[in-house]
Amino acid sequence: MAKISVIGAGMTGSTTAHWLAEREIADIVLVDIMEGMPQGKALDMTQAMPIIGKDVMILGSNDYADTKDSDIVVITAGLPRKPGMTREDLLVKNANIVGSVAEETIKYSPNAIYLILTNPLDTMTYMTMMKTGLPANKIIGQAGILDSARMSAFIAMETGVSVQNINCYVLGGHGDSMVPLTRHSNIAGVPLEKYLDADKLEAIVQRTRKGGGEIVGLLKTGSAFYAPSAAIAQMAEAILKDKKLIVPCAAYLNGEYGQKGIFFGVPVMLGKGGVEKIIEYDLNEDEKTALQNSADAVAKSVEELKGLVEL
Repeated sequence: MAKISVIGAGMTGSTTAHWLAEREIADIVLVDIMEGMPQGKALDMTQAMPIIGKDVMILGSNDYADTKDSDIVVITAGLPRKPGMTREDLLVKNANIVGSVAEETIKYSPNAIYLILTNPLDTMTYMTMMKTGLPANKIIGQAGILDSARMSAFIAMETGVSVQNINCYVLGGHGDSMVPLTRHSNIAGVPLEKYLDADKLEAIVQRTRKGGGEIVGLLKTGSAFYAPSAAIAQMAEAILKDKKLIVPCAAYLNGEYGQKGIFFGVPVMLGKGGVEKIIEYDLNEDEKTALQNSADAVAKSVEELKGLVEL
């Protein structure tokens, strides 16, 4: 069976392991610096497997050596946002954590594909590429699936239509400048504006942009973990099963959408090679402007990173 190592056994990491175990696609190693915590969570999850009828091995560890020969490495390690904090406030602290994780894990799994969840997402994905030295197609940030799912959930709540019929696409950086593509999104092929008036649609766009902050504000002691980790499980399954699934992810751009040298949320095809293709939508001028504004914010964060942390 394939092997997935999840680094960081907090709420996001352990819930990622949970979603992955349910899919029965890989054995799982859950790593954290806190002694006993990953071991306890892994043992608890292992004891759930007979109940759900899944044959998956789940190991909790404090030792990176246990991640040896992973097919996929998931990085969730880092500090969560607290109320009033932006994703960018986390930059330096999480850059040091993610950089260290990348350096340690690549020693044991030089052929792994990396899925990044730590915020600020686009910048931490860039950091991982720099520290591992892997080709860009093997480093992928999870953001667009989550943001698109949030938008879909809000539309389902508003229209009463099944979430299975709602197709939303959110591109750009994982932050307040993200770009929900209302023109490309639809309900069973019908444009959103046929279902929702302009004011309601704009309110959903704004709520999507602030979706993470809304949850942080409600929880008060952490950030979202169910939906982000479900998105990672979807990505991992697409890669391990070579599904050629097209979903929005943070991928390294080399001219696509007019951007170069940054990780940025765009539709990608996921398969056994990681990012196998970047899909380019035809955008109108408003969408291009919004995407450029988002790209500028990501590029600024990457420049800050270069000035603060040794790459």
